[in-house]
Amino acid sequence: MSKRMSGDLSNVLEVANPNDLTDGCDDPELSEGSKEPDSKESATDDAATDESAADETLAVGGDDFMHTDDFRRLFVGFVMVDTLVAMRWLDRKWHKVVEKELAEVGDEPYGGMIAHGGNDISEGEASARYERINLVTKVVFLLNITKVGNYAYFWAFSLVVVDIPEGITTIGNHSFYGCSSLKDISFPKSLRLIGEYSFYECSSLEEVDLLHTNARELGQWVFAWCKSLREMKVPDSLQTFSTYAFYGCQNVVPSHVKANDNNAIVTYLRSIQ
Repeated sequence: MSKRMSGDLSNVLEVANPNDLTDGCDDPELSEGSKEPDSKESATDDAATDESAADETLAVGGDDFMHTDDFRRLFVGFVMVDTLVAMRWLDRKWHKVVEKELAEVGDEPYGGMIAHGGNDISEGEASARYERINLVTKVVFLLNITKVGNYAYFWAFSLVVVDIPEGITTIGNHSFYGCSSLKDISFPKSLRLIGEYSFYECSSLEEVDLLHTNARELGQWVFAWCKSLREMKVPDSLQTFSTYAFYGCQNVVPSHVKANDNNAIVTYLRSIQ
């Protein structure tokens, strides 16, 4: 496994110390015929040089520089891999730089994945990271977010347990689609919407308890083909129940209840709670 040392300064541009510079003369004494420089003129030149250096430092540092890709590339070179893993999903700009850095240390472990306010992605983007998302084993939720993004954990085969924190109101479309190892998921009281296909083919999921939540809408095919699902508790707040939400879940909805008859399904589920 590759090792990253925080003391590696190979990516840092070295700037010579002005105090170490010489005028190129081997003899410390003034050569014959030369004139000793005027002290006032020398002091003025030194001050001008210092001021110029200060201006240059400001130009490449400060807040503006910290928001550039150059800064991000420099920064990730000094971050340990476990921290990089957590930084992948801070935002798209960091994601691009961090993913490139992680690709160069491909034998390093993956595991945690951050859920944040801007993690909606497209199906194409989700498919492109297929191999890496399979290695994600846990979800880390940032504070002050209200949504689990669309396709956020699409085909995250290795996820087993997810604890969605209070404050989340929406679980986006296809967010946990195909998470076949997911067995245990807890929902917050703040939850109001679970988007379409969110838990499609989560074949290890055995129980879903929404009774304590404020869920008002379940999208279409949301729990379809969750073949191990045996218990489903829905709250009185539930108003919209889209088609085929429990299609293929024979252990939850018996065969005599039609899969596309929403009223019959809700009535049945509430009768057994």
